[in-house]
Amino acid sequence: MSELVCIAFKGRHTADQVLNDLRSMQKAHLVDLEDSCVVSRDAEGKLHLKQAVNLVGTGALSGGTWGALWGALVGILFMNPLAGLVIGAAAGAGAGALSGALGDYGIDDDFIKSLGEQIGPDSSALFVLLRKVTLDKVMPELGKYEGTVMSTSLSNEQEQQLREALARHTASAA
Repeated sequence: MSELVCIAFKGRHTADQVLNDLRSMQKAHLVDLEDSCVVSRDAEGKLHLKQAVNLVGTGALSGGTWGALWGALVGILFMNPLAGLVIGAAAGAGAGALSGALGDYGIDDDFIKSLGEQIGPDSSALFVLLRKVTLDKVMPELGKYEGTVMSTSLSNEQEQQLREALARHTASAA
């Protein structure tokens, strides 16, 4: 079962740095990320979302490829495979982009936006969906950053360990 963790950080780029560290830890098999999203708010207060999986782009690419293939095959029947290829690719890309825009993978977008509204100007938040995590090895790495746990599906004991790891940075910086 996957665990959801949402942490707010001071600084617009801090959540990106933490996500990069988590990806490095994933290469070392310390965490297994299922999905992630970085939400940042600039100094003017505008909210920016960076999803790990771009469903619109992926859907357009996949739909365009399949549409071109099927369009060319149908075009061969009508003695004009090039027109079938172009029309099929365009129709497939449009349909794929639409299905990607309507689909949702991993962390619920409405949940991300609602919690993202709570972060202040010039700050960021990291949303990660973890399949597996080796807490005793990951916690010291997270202790390098000052953050506040916004929401989590971890057990109470694990959540407390995470809060303590993030608080260590605050204590050592003081």
